[in-house]
Amino acid sequence: MREDFTVAEATAADWDEIVAWTEREGWNPGLGDAACFRPTDPAGFLVGRIDGRIVSAVSLVAYSPDYAFLGYYLVHPDHRGTGLGMATWNAALPHAKGRVIGLDAVPAQRGLYIRSGFTAAYDNVRYTGRPSPAAAAPGAGTVGSVTPYHLDAISAYDSGCFPAERHAFLSRWLTADGHTARVLLDGSGHVTGYGVIRPAHQGLRVGPLFADTHDGAAALFDALVTGLPAGAEVSIDVPDHHPTAAALAESRGLTESSRCTRMYSAPAPYTRTDAVFGTTTLELG
Repeated sequence: MREDFTVAEATAADWDEIVAWTEREGWNPGLGDAACFRPTDPAGFLVGRIDGRIVSAVSLVAYSPDYAFLGYYLVHPDHRGTGLGMATWNAALPHAKGRVIGLDAVPAQRGLYIRSGFTAAYDNVRYTGRPSPAAAAPGAGTVGSVTPYHLDAISAYDSGCFPAERHAFLSRWLTADGHTARVLLDGSGHVTGYGVIRPAHQGLRVGPLFADTHDGAAALFDALVTGLPAGAEVSIDVPDHHPTAAALAESRGLTESSRCTRMYSAPAPYTRTDAVFGTTTLELG
């Protein structure tokens, strides 16, 4: 290990550089993802440097006293195989402070995480294609634009589908530049799902897509993709333990393009797995 290697909290400009790395790696993050996530836990975004030059990165976002999510684990190609990645990892882990840690492992890194004590829970399968919306099923619910009035109810709904409360994050995610958010309401005006689509480096990404039923998720998905430019490519990351969600993606003309393995450092926290038709992001949970 080089003596001049240091790990410290990343600035916004530092993280822009890391996002550019992920684009070259083919991860295809959303264009504004970091700006929405970093305020949740700025100290959870770390970079390693040699002589002032960034050579490694990792994020470990503490969402609550019980849950954190690890992502963006990267080493510059010129420094792979030198131990800098593990040194960055070790510098980040204390930030989790006993929390359950979740992550999405690319196939090449799955063995590393197993050796570090993580256990596989399921695969997140990315479906990609040019979507073909369909007619909404009767009784699916009413889809509308998200307004500030909906934020508290959406946050409460989201807390059943994600392992932590993230009201402040959602206030940014639902309204960020380029993001389109839709909410699903039942006949009494209660939130029964919501979804977001956003521009990525290639095409667009849907996430999250949460709903009580397949028909409700389909209505949300179709509302999000209707009106996109002709030929626009859309991706959504679907948990493979939810075959109804996979069937929805396939019914809209999307096909599997890649997959990652969701892993946890301890028993998986409870979420409404039946309501998760698309994860928010693979990089940040």
